[in-house]
Amino acid sequence: MNAKNKIRAKKKFGQNFLTNEDIAKKIVNSINFQKYNRILELGPGTGMLSKYLITVCDPILIEIDEEAVCYLKKHIPQINNIILADFLKIDLKPFLKNTNAIIGNFPYNISTQILFKILNYKNNIQTVVGMFQKEVAERICSKPKSKKYGIISVLIQAYYDAEILFNVKKENFFPQPKVESSIIKLTRNNVKQLSCDEELFKILVKTSFNQRRKKLKNALKTKIIDFEKIDLDLLNKRAEELSVNDFITLTNLVYKNES
Repeated sequence: MNAKNKIRAKKKFGQNFLTNEDIAKKIVNSINFQKYNRILELGPGTGMLSKYLITVCDPILIEIDEEAVCYLKKHIPQINNIILADFLKIDLKPFLKNTNAIIGNFPYNISTQILFKILNYKNNIQTVVGMFQKEVAERICSKPKSKKYGIISVLIQAYYDAEILFNVKKENFFPQPKVESSIIKLTRNNVKQLSCDEELFKILVKTSFNQRRKKLKNALKTKIIDFEKIDLDLLNKRAEELSVNDFITLTNLVYKNES
């Protein structure tokens, strides 16, 4: 039975159901389940990943679509925990243990919002394996001096090692999306807390990339900065040229100047 006969794909939820069994197995196999106390699956939909997850762990599924929840309870009764909820609105703390991983075919329309929410729980979520629009996946994993390197690249890579595992053609979904997809893996690094003011770090990263074609000394004019006290070489660069550590250095210089 294919996804077309299972659940009506709802545009408001950004649903594109994976139909390729081999790809589903490959996604699930990208996690070493022995490392984690708890696995959360986000947006299980028709259960394409869920049916393989339950053979290796006891996952908690978080699904916004009531029809999908009913389908999963009926057709995969071995699933013990299904939460009907909007991932972006719920408090994850009750569902997290000591070490946790998140897996899922993330809706493209909210994929970056999902990552920003995960960052709020970064010290409890060690691994994320997710399906993203290929272009977004490339932005997340891009390195400095790339046109795809941007706000999401810096904010994620400050706390996670990011890699694209493999690409997925649109023919492997129902309904077919208009874009290609990629599976990415985020692995928590050893940085428990940045060596700078984290809120100011976020502000500077976002402000810098909002005018990414300008050198930082011009892009950051909206901030009250005494440029004479800050490394001019750093300010003569554009945002896409700065590494995570460069942004940390810049944050500390600005913080020192503002204090």
